[in-house]
Amino acid sequence: MNLANITLDDLTVDPHAALAAARATGSVAWLPAVDGWIVTGRDAAVEVMRDPHRFTVDDPRFTTGQILGPSMLSTDGSDHARHRGPFARWFSDRAELLRLGHWMTEYARRLVAGLQPDGRAELRSSLAAPLAAGTVTHMLRLETAGAAALLRWYAEIVAGVHNLAVGDAAGESATQAHRDLSAAIAAVSRTEPPALLIDALGVLSADEIVANAAVILFGGIETAEGATANAIWHLLTNPAALDAVQADRSLVGTAVEESLRLEPAAASIDRYATTDTELFGASIRAGDYVVVSLAGANRDPAVFANPDQFDLGRSNLRAHTTFALGPHACLGIHLARSQAIAGIGALLDGLDSIRLGDDADGPLGLVFRKPASRDATWVPR
Repeated sequence: MNLANITLDDLTVDPHAALAAARATGSVAWLPAVDGWIVTGRDAAVEVMRDPHRFTVDDPRFTTGQILGPSMLSTDGSDHARHRGPFARWFSDRAELLRLGHWMTEYARRLVAGLQPDGRAELRSSLAAPLAAGTVTHMLRLETAGAAALLRWYAEIVAGVHNLAVGDAAGESATQAHRDLSAAIAAVSRTEPPALLIDALGVLSADEIVANAAVILFGGIETAEGATANAIWHLLTNPAALDAVQADRSLVGTAVEESLRLEPAAASIDRYATTDTELFGASIRAGDYVVVSLAGANRDPAVFANPDQFDLGRSNLRAHTTFALGPHACLGIHLARSQAIAGIGALLDGLDSIRLGDDADGPLGLVFRKPASRDATWVPR
């Protein structure tokens, strides 16, 4: 495959062949479709993510920063530490994570119990999305606004990021969604702030708290919803793996981890070169756009044997890069894993003889990859 012929549509619908073609030319290759470098080798991806001095997010072209403003996602160095630090304690608090894990498990069971009598449902919108949105709503105490509103705002913000990624304007809908989210977060911060925001209140400005809460919302819904929906897809399209997990529920976590590797919910992350540099044979100039393909790194055959195969027996499951590495490693990594495990566990416990429906489709998306629908059937009780 000629890299000059790869289009954004190729990278949106089924990017893996294109990413393999890019990797065949080297771990780092110039890709005209993105007008920048694409990093598909795992070692090269790790080097970029761990070196914010040469490869930064702090650039006016950074798409999420254009919508949300400065936050832990769009800054580096001491400014990044100032934004991220107030939230790190909560996300590393084992008691908080355990409490939330129990809550997610019970909530997932309630969602599945509501679906059970129907014998058929689209599981992304009826399980993965409300589980993710409900969790973030609970974390941020945004029950007054409600999970449905959070999902709507989030969808508009994601659409705005996608528009910027393909060279269009973000759009007024994304801007208005950010305003509405800001108002909701500001209101709860003034009245009864959640534990998640307590440390930030004395360190960050009101606008900075809103921006970082929006980042948490963004990651909490996108990463978690995508992880759950993609894990459902991988299990229901791999009958032998589904049978193995149904027979041995200790394999649920393994199945989630392999799904995270095979199809990361966030397929790529953006960086910008701060200086002329050499990276795995590529001569990168200061200011160049560098796309770290997590999807590509996760299927690097130099690291993962039979990389396109869903393999519950894989020995290096956690060598994937799905949650990023370095200073911008995902704060919610444990919650995303726990949420996907809760969703899959509730599904297998609550629905008998579950099978993929005829109308189901696979993951789609240029940056954020998850199925448009996850149609499934089962035997009603």
